[in-house]
Amino acid sequence: MAPYVGKTAAMLQAAAAEKQAGRDVLLSTVVPRGVKTVETLASKFPQLGAQSKGELDVDEIIRRHPRMVVVDELAHANSAQARHPQRFQDVLELLVAGIDVYATLNVYEIASRSSVLWQAAGIEGRFATVPDGFLDEAEVVLVDLPPSEVIQRQKLARSKLPEREEQPRLFGEGDLLVLREMAARFYAEKITKDVQNWRQISNVQGPSKSSHRILVAVEAGMDSEQVILWTRRLAGSLNSSWIVLYVETLRSVPLEEETRLNRNLELARELGAEVITTADDDFTDTVLRMAFSRNITQIVVGKPGPPPWWRLFPQDPSTARLIRGSGEIGVHVVPVNRETARRPLRRSLAESGLLQYLVAVAAVILVALAGWLISPQVTEVGAHAMAFLSLLAVVVLALFVERGPALLAAALSAAIWDYFFLPPVFAFRVSHVEDALLLVMDFVVAGALGQLTTRIRAQEAAERQREARATSLYLLGRELAEATTTDQIVGKVVSELERSFNAEIAVLLPDARNQLKPHKAGTLEIGPKELGVATWVFEHRQSAGKSTANLSSADALFVPLESGNSLLGALGLRVGQTFLPTIHQRNLLDALTRQIALALDRQRLSELSEQTKLLAESERLGKTLLNSMSHEIRTPVAIIKAAATDLALFKFGGSPGVELIGEILEAAERLNRLVGKVLDITRLESGHIKPQFNECEVNDIINLAVAETENEMARHKLTVEIAPNLPFIRTDFVFFQQALMNLLTNTALHTPSGTPVSLRVWNNDESLFVSVTDRGPGIDPEALTRIFDKFFRGSAAPTGGTGLGLSLVKGFIEALGGTVKVNNCAGGGAQFTIALPLTESLKHPTVSI
Repeated sequence: MAPYVGKTAAMLQAAAAEKQAGRDVLLSTVVPRGVKTVETLASKFPQLGAQSKGELDVDEIIRRHPRMVVVDELAHANSAQARHPQRFQDVLELLVAGIDVYATLNVYEIASRSSVLWQAAGIEGRFATVPDGFLDEAEVVLVDLPPSEVIQRQKLARSKLPEREEQPRLFGEGDLLVLREMAARFYAEKITKDVQNWRQISNVQGPSKSSHRILVAVEAGMDSEQVILWTRRLAGSLNSSWIVLYVETLRSVPLEEETRLNRNLELARELGAEVITTADDDFTDTVLRMAFSRNITQIVVGKPGPPPWWRLFPQDPSTARLIRGSGEIGVHVVPVNRETARRPLRRSLAESGLLQYLVAVAAVILVALAGWLISPQVTEVGAHAMAFLSLLAVVVLALFVERGPALLAAALSAAIWDYFFLPPVFAFRVSHVEDALLLVMDFVVAGALGQLTTRIRAQEAAERQREARATSLYLLGRELAEATTTDQIVGKVVSELERSFNAEIAVLLPDARNQLKPHKAGTLEIGPKELGVATWVFEHRQSAGKSTANLSSADALFVPLESGNSLLGALGLRVGQTFLPTIHQRNLLDALTRQIALALDRQRLSELSEQTKLLAESERLGKTLLNSMSHEIRTPVAIIKAAATDLALFKFGGSPGVELIGEILEAAERLNRLVGKVLDITRLESGHIKPQFNECEVNDIINLAVAETENEMARHKLTVEIAPNLPFIRTDFVFFQQALMNLLTNTALHTPSGTPVSLRVWNNDESLFVSVTDRGPGIDPEALTRIFDKFFRGSAAPTGGTGLGLSLVKGFIEALGGTVKVNNCAGGGAQFTIALPLTESLKHPTVSI
């Protein structure tokens, strides 16, 4: 919640635990603030230089590449010469490089919480902040302390600091109470979000989302940042989705205001909002229309500042209309800083177009010269004719220039007419009522036409933007609809985005290992740095790179390609323009990326559907073939075995026929076991055989399985260890026995002759365990995940195996409701462990008398 709570010491203690666990931990920056405990803990770590408040040496850290770096004061603002403006951006680069980071942060240094501190705690000035989205993937630990103890720590530490060192800010008890509540709320929201993410990943059904939907309406000229952050906090406390609506009115907006608004809308995207822009001259009607169409339950608007001195009606009709027309929708009017809350500004002379003003002045002067030449003898009739001629010139000008130049032309023409044409000439005097009416009419007509022209031009520009957006969406949709492969989709995406944005494009898609790879159709060259930024975007589902707060040092913008819950890749753009992307460009990019993601998802699902069909058909044919062949082969095998047995009864007097008969019997027996395994696996998968559960004694099953595999285990030293007083187990005797027999046979086949094998049986209150451990060469680590697959055989497996033995073990045990696992032993060899559940009535043995 504030300094001196003990977060730096807690961080160092956690890092010390990591170091004791064997991880390579490097101390980069730490601010002890005169606390002896922090200094003692920090001395136990290898440090990067002797600096205490210096900036991160990102290149040196990446070169040394420790497993973890300890960084104090995550929200620290770097110097102007640093690579990134803030320390959290340095940390982002370390995370992209694969280095974990332990860092500290005060709650008021979180972007959505910072403004609350200024208003509630009465603290002046802004702090360097960290975006909320930066903390979404972080593991957060709350370090809490009662305010009274924090105050004592503040005073004690402040007295120990040297005078030359920067003194930290002191907080009073009221401020600390506010900060403590903020910290607790943020921590609770973080836990709630983590639980929701877990339920989504685990596909847990049942929880209903919050019914609230929040809409925050912003326009140019207002302090939209404060309103957006306030709404983010409200959405977090209500656990609801939120939308930022920007209403672009017909009023002219300076470039500075547009840049600030674009930055705030980008902040809203990073905080998780859906951003919608629309153009309309009526702000209130647009907000209400959007609220009713999107099922909004709460509307948030900024509280207007004091009206200008020239405004005749001081009340704000837009807020009142919004409240009256909201119906059952709640309306929140959020106060904003008076210093930054401004109405949309009018364009200055240069911003409105200096050329238009020059043209207006030149036209008025030319008309005045023409009138002077046409009527050299100034009379009252000529003066009135000149007035109408000047008015005509102003009307024509108002059709081509904006409001400012039109009003300037009206004022200048009125002054020239009064001074040079209206008697008495060369004097500013109006002696007749009709002359005054002409002057007033000059201004009214110029103002009305200028306003009308400005509105028409603004509507025309908005229509052009909407047309360009609709055209781009239509062309891309048409191209994607015709694409039938992923390569075709990416090729058409690159060509269409190049045309729309005049940019270099890269499309990065995940490979089989879920690692991003740039597609060959892209025109943007992807180096290691760009690939790192794209990977971060892919992992965090946030935009990064140029014009964003995430990894802003990159010279390209990267956005995720996601459709619903599916993450399909990342898109990179390097735009040729020198200024930041405008609001309309970002909106167009968002719309196009959704279209691209939908097309890629559609193609992925199509390919997956085809693979599923082929796999299902192949599985069906395989089962049919195996079932048919198994029955067809078993009959001749039985005949061969019976005939060879009968031949073995004859006396051949030491002839080689005896050995041949023995080989025939051995081959027939092996083939018979193979057919039996194939039939068993087929029946298990088809569900034709099901376990018959009965109360069984574990000793009987173990002893019978060992006896049946005596021949296979003859070349191995088998040790059987059965715990005393084992309970009865409710299971299928044959299933359990077959699983153990296959497990012992597999061990005998895949270990060298003479290898000791141990079979151990024990139990706890919940389960019965059976392990088979050998001291052979072990299992290839890459094969551990596939060891129970059908027909899978390791690279070092001896000839003659079928790859069905362990599949049968797994099938029999899972049919009994148990599990089987395998792992390599530390001293060599492998261990297979079977776990079967014990029912409540059979956890303890019964004695019958």
